Amino acid sequence: MTDRDAAARAEILARLAESREELRRRLDPPGNGAEGPQAGAYPGGFPRSRTMQVLLSSRGLGTVGAVAAGLLIARPALALRLLRMLPVGAVARMLMLKAVTGLRRKQEQPP
Repeated sequence: MTDRDAAARAEILARLAESREELRRRLDPPGNGAEGPQAGAYPGGFPRSRTMQVLLSSRGLGTVGAVAAGLLIARPALALRLLRMLPVGAVARMLMLKAVTGLRRKQEQPP
């Protein structure tokens, strides 16, 4: 291996490490790091995985909603077939809980 090949390889590895770190920063839920608890701070709590924590955060729910709307527009038959697989009662309960919690927070804040 020549010096030129070694330098090119080192540059590629440095860019790869940088892109991995950027992905970690983007996929970590807000609040992780020095300013908040780590992902494993609540053993047995829900959600345990970082992927689910991101998906259930406000940013994640917006992303899931945008993907669902895009799927409904692009392929309505597939979207409806997937919708039939969802447990409607559980999803409705979750949405109602979020709505009630949001209303309570709004009422508790002083004007």
